[in-house]
Amino acid sequence: MSLKDCQKLVQISANYLKHLQLTTTASHNTYKSYATDLKQFCGFYGCEKNLYISEDHQNCTALAPKRTHLNGKYLHDFTELERLLLNLLSQALKKWGCLKESSRCRKLACIRGFFSWLYKQKLIQHDLALQIYFPKVPVKIPHFISVDEVISLLQSLRQRNDDRAPRDFLLVILLYGGGLRVSEACQLQWSDLKEGCLRVKGKGDKERWVVLPEVCERAFKEVTKYKQYIFGEKPMSSRKAYQIVRESGVQAGLLKPLHPHALRHSYATHLLSSGMDLRILQDLLGHSSLRSTEKYTHLSVDHLARSLEKFHPLGEGNSKK
Repeated sequence: MSLKDCQKLVQISANYLKHLQLTTTASHNTYKSYATDLKQFCGFYGCEKNLYISEDHQNCTALAPKRTHLNGKYLHDFTELERLLLNLLSQALKKWGCLKESSRCRKLACIRGFFSWLYKQKLIQHDLALQIYFPKVPVKIPHFISVDEVISLLQSLRQRNDDRAPRDFLLVILLYGGGLRVSEACQLQWSDLKEGCLRVKGKGDKERWVVLPEVCERAFKEVTKYKQYIFGEKPMSSRKAYQIVRESGVQAGLLKPLHPHALRHSYATHLLSSGMDLRILQDLLGHSSLRSTEKYTHLSVDHLARSLEKFHPLGEGNSKK
């Protein structure tokens, strides 16, 4: 790869990142991750010129120029930039092959969006995004804690007498009592609190209103009130919030390490187990797609058994009628 090609690719990549920043509603964290992925992609410089990309995009081998092709097209049919991008894609697939499926999907989504943008801007003649396939990501049951563990966690925080205890309690109760994402909780301002409701700015700057339980309202009154932000003179860092939640879990004697999103998972799981409608839960969580909310339908076997006995015609609840 020549220095001129490298400089051209870097400039094009910078223009794409600027396009994302100005025209999309992606969060700062998403933009930061995409910038890192694209920088890493452009950094795969040691590419051979004639690489054959197999259909499953798992193996890349050097072949003679006359046999080097992609989906029926020979590499000499592509422009210099397209050949460069295909070679970089080959290197990326090799380097990223050891990553988890979810991490690979995110990185490939970044590159696919980059290729689509290049094609729409007519910087390349072929839509190279069609050559990218995503690995199948296994569905994982979200980590959540039981109601008893939540009570133990809150009691442990209440027993603390240090100056930071009210702040830590408020953070935990917002994550569990309001189902907030950690980034949403860290950015909260006093102006977002309105008569027991909380205005939350979620992913993509989408706003939603969250109704809080009474215990949350009481917790707000116990913390030191700053001018603008709830947790200090400036927004709390997500790293600090993770540390607070993790240490709170250790002090409460929880068996597994606790993280902020586990409290949000617990909020959703417990509400759904209590009979909440899935659509309402979707609104409370701020999910744009119901598919994101459906992962919380992993109800316990005991709950399923009780529901079966209650509603089934041959169940105990109906046999006495």
